[in-house]
Order: sequence, then C-alpha cells, then structure tokens
Amino acid sequence: MENALNSENAYTLSKTLLDILACPACKGGIVHDETAQKLVCTGECQRRYPIREGIPVMLIDEAELPDEEPG
Repeated sequence: MENALNSENAYTLSKTLLDILACPACKGGIVHDETAQKLVCTGECQRRYPIREGIPVMLIDEAELPDEEPG
C-alpha cells in the first residue's frame, strides 16, 4: 500500500487502494479529495471520511454527511 506524504504535508493514496475501497454505508465508490484530505463516497450517500496520519477512517460514525459543515 503506497500512502505518501507530499510537500504540502498532505497524504496521497494509491489508486489500487482507492479501487478496492467502498463506502461502508452505501457500498458506493470512493474518491480522494486531496484538498480536504477526505475520502468522498461517489454513491448515494455522498459521505466524506477523514484521513488521519495517512490512514483512511472508514467508519460511518466518523463520516460527514454532504449537508454538514466540516467541524
């Protein structure tokens, strides 16, 4: 698994990892929002999952819903 810290102290995730991840809530696909450092569900729920120290936190309780303000 290739997680790497880039020059802006933001993590990038390997395409292979993104290809196998699925949203635990709706089973939709996942894309990496590098600006926000979140994994975003492309499926029905559109949840945003945090990335902490390069590790995706794919827990429904930790996710932000699309209508929630980041906090």
